Order: sequence, then structure tokens, then C-alpha cells
Amino acid sequence: MSSAKADGRVERGNRTRRLVLRRTVDIASVEGLEALSVGRLATELGLSKSGVFALFGSKEELQLATVRAASRIFADEVLEPVADVPVGVGRLARLCGSWLAYSQRRVFPGGCFFSAVMAEFDARQGPVRDALVQSLATWMAYVEGCAVGARACGELRGDTDTAQLAFELVALMETANAHSLLTAQMLAYDRARTGITSRLRATATDPALVPHIT
Repeated sequence: MSSAKADGRVERGNRTRRLVLRRTVDIASVEGLEALSVGRLATELGLSKSGVFALFGSKEELQLATVRAASRIFADEVLEPVADVPVGVGRLARLCGSWLAYSQRRVFPGGCFFSAVMAEFDARQGPVRDALVQSLATWMAYVEGCAVGARACGELRGDTDTAQLAFELVALMETANAHSLLTAQMLAYDRARTGITSRLRATATDPALVPHIT
């Protein structure tokens, strides 16, 4: 086989993999990772079952690939928009706003992908749960890291418990996501923005440093 033919086959495989994963993240955000199957994906996307199976090899690998794909989308939608914001309490506020916007825009039709699938796997064991645990730990560490940076530059009080603050901010965000999905109303996002702004202003050395989250 010529190099050009081999490269063409690899590229077609990569395109198909991206197509499949864009569909799997959407399905899983609404129905869970257990709803994924090679047969369903092949039928919905007009692909062969053997072709889809060859890309992943097992349902578990399909689930793990879906988690990885969702992580990349999350990074693009939530983390990238604040990457250039200077360290400080304003960056922490904007990070929370970025997450709320990602959930509210329904980047995934089921709201936050990770909030949906973590509830599905929280009492299980295995590689998929481990991947989700790692995703949560990475996100919590990122939020806390922003808080640590804000404290280090003097914009949060020196006695701020950054782990506790990160936990409370994430709890407000996840509650807004859950309420909006269940009630089909967006008011919960406004309440979360108000709550996060209030919490940060109460902790900041100068409340004026905290922008109202939009």
C-alpha cells in the first residue's frame, strides 16, 4: 500500500472517529454513557457496525474515548476563554461565568456533560469511574488554583480557605445546571451568578475587584 493511500485511510478513520465522538458526547449528556452502543451509532450516523467497532474495540473504550472528547470540548469552552485573564479574583469570577455560560448555552444538550455522567458512575468501580474521578479532581484543582493565585496576589483575604471556596463555587454552578435542566428555566443561572458574586465579594480584600458575573 502506498504512503498516500495509507495516509488517506488514517485521515478517513480520524474523521469518522471525530464524527462518532461528537455524537456520543451529546447522547451521554442526556442518556448516560451506558446508552452508547456500536449498533446505535452505526445506524444514526450511517456507518457500518464493524467500522465503528474497529475504531474503539469495546464499549468501555468507547465510553472512555467519549469522556476524553468531552474533556477537550470542556477545555475549549470553559478554560480557554479565561486563559489570558490576569491572575486575581476577577479571573476566578470570570471562570465561574465561563462555566455557567457553557452550561446555559447547552454546549452539550444535557447541560454539563460531567454532571450528568458522574451521577451515573459515582457508586461504580472501574476505568470509566476512575476517568471521571480524575476529571473532577482536575476541575476542582483548577478552580482552587485560581483562588490560590488570587490570594497570593492579595485580592483574597489571607485567611481564605481556598479548597472550601472552590467547593462552594462549584456547588453553586452545579446546582444551577441541575435546576435549569429539571425545570426548563434559566432563573437558576441568575441566582448562581448572584451567589458567586456575593461570595467572592465577601472574601475579597476589595469587593470592587469582583465584577458581577455575566
